[in-house]
Formats: sequence, C-alpha cells, structure tokens
Amino acid sequence: MIPDRLRAAFESQARGCAKLGSPFMAQLNTLFATQKWPAGVIRDRAFAWPGDVSARAESVPLRLAGALHALRLQGDPDLDAVYPPQQASDDQLWAVISQSLTAQAAFIDSFIDSPPQTNEVRRAVVLIAAGHWLADHFGLPMRVLELGASAGLNLNWDRFGLQIGDAFFGPDDPAFVLTPDWEGPLPPPARPVVQDKRGVDLSPLDPVQDALRLRAYLWPDQPFRMDITDAAIACPRAPVDAGDAIDWLAGHLKPETGQLRMIYHTIAWQYFPASVQAKGTALIAAAGATATPETPLAWFGMEADDDPRGAGLCLRLWPGDVTLQMGRVDFHGRWVRWTPP
Repeated sequence: MIPDRLRAAFESQARGCAKLGSPFMAQLNTLFATQKWPAGVIRDRAFAWPGDVSARAESVPLRLAGALHALRLQGDPDLDAVYPPQQASDDQLWAVISQSLTAQAAFIDSFIDSPPQTNEVRRAVVLIAAGHWLADHFGLPMRVLELGASAGLNLNWDRFGLQIGDAFFGPDDPAFVLTPDWEGPLPPPARPVVQDKRGVDLSPLDPVQDALRLRAYLWPDQPFRMDITDAAIACPRAPVDAGDAIDWLAGHLKPETGQLRMIYHTIAWQYFPASVQAKGTALIAAAGATATPETPLAWFGMEADDDPRGAGLCLRLWPGDVTLQMGRVDFHGRWVRWTPP
C-alpha cells in the first residue's frame, strides 16, 4: 500500500494540476495516489523516499511524471497511445504506466535523481512588466542577475513579447509573444535596455543538451507550452553558472555608474533554506545601502506566499530601501493582477 505521505503528495499535485488547466496530469497523479503500484525498483524507491516528497521539497510526483513524459517524447509507442491528444480511461492509462514502471525502470530511476526544472517561460510576463517599470523609474540600462535560473531561458525575457489588448511590449522581432489575462494598469512604454545578463543554479541545465529534460516537465496536454519553450531554447544562450545562489551573488553585485542592477527570482527563493534566505537578504540589503541614484539596485521576486491565489510580486528598491507590492500572478503566468503604486 502506498505510504500516506506519498499518497497525499500525489493527491495535492493532482489538485494543483487541475487548477493549472491540466486534466491529464490530474488524472495521472490521481492514479498514482489510488492504484496498486507494480513491485520493483521504482515502487521501492518512491515508497522509501526520504524527507518531504511533496511539491514543497522533493517533488516526487513531478519527477515521476517527468520521467514518463521523457519516455513518451523519445517515441515510446505504448505511452504515445495513451498520452494526449489521445483519450485513455483510467484502466488503460494505468496499465501502460504500470508496464513502464517495470520495463523502463532503469531510465526512470536515473531520471528521478534530479529535481524538476521546468524553466516556465510564461513567468516572463512579470519580468517584462517589471523591466518596463524599472526602465521608466530609473531611466538606466540594466544588468540582470537571476537566482535559480535553471537553463537560463527566462534570462532572455527582454527578447520575448507581451501583448495586453492593443498594447505590445518587447522587441520588434520577439522570439514569441505572451498574452496573459491582464488586470490593472499597463506597464510604462519605456523599453528596458539589458546590457548584461547572468544567472546561477545549483545544477544548471544546458538548453540544447538538456532540452529533453526541460520539455519533459511540461505537461502533455499543454502543447502551447512546448511551442514557446522550444522558441526560448532557440534564443542565444544566456550564461548560467553552477553554484550556491547567495555565494555567487556576492561576487556579482559590484556597482557600475549609470547602470541598474536587477536581481530577480521566480518560484526559487521559497526553496532556499531559511538560513540561506537570511544570508541573501542581508547581502542584498548591504549592497542596497551603498546604492546611489547613479548605481541603483532592484530586487524583484515572484514567489508563493500565504495567499493561495497565485504568486506574490514584490519589488524592493535602493537607494531609499522602498518595498513595493506589485500584484499577483498565476504560477504559470496565465493571468496577472498588476497593482504597482
């Protein structure tokens, strides 16, 4: 019988996927929570997984779903027959999943060694909006620093377009255009100029060599996410270093006269241990304390908070150490409630 904590993780993931518009992922996770798993390496490993198996930590449900999707993307005919756009009953789908858990155990076992890294590019909607707001506020070119950058796809947010009604924000030749459901004022028309960009991740992915892993964590019944991710992968690669985010940031905060430093993260800070968050907050505040109008600093975060309706958007600015609540956004960027001051 599936351990209670693992069942609860799959049930929670099923509810989350349903809210985010993926009935297939809701079905898949519900089956993992309720059906009898076949004996073998994968069952034994999942049932004995140490620590928190939920989406707050180890994300075991998404690891397994990603492994199966990777097999399907590589041409597994049995999975292809029951994955979207095909419609499969619970019995049909679970029969194939059960077979895959044993026949493909070696691949799945290796794949789930690493945590999910989706690099959800629709989150760039708020990076584009924040970039325009900062360009209007400071009137300076910027250096952008992303914490938890994965493959660095969202470091190229200045290459993506944002369409809000009749208003367009972005370059003249965007890699793709995002069209979220938008509430609130439009971002300012001032176009951000990114002079330099760099990110950090504990285990960065190469957007080309690791494209299968990036694509595997996209949900099979949401092909539009695959399309824009492929377009983001095709952009010039932005550099992402391997390392601890805060230690790395300490070496990248040197001010340059006439340049805004923009630090940001999207659904990454919340996974840092509390001690690392405290260290990072102190480091950024210390750098902000020395900021001037010619060397300003901005810290923008899109992170989960106590409000279950999407992620909160917080912007902290120096000089002056001003904290602004900029609104809320769907975790996958489907909608934005933009409320800047």
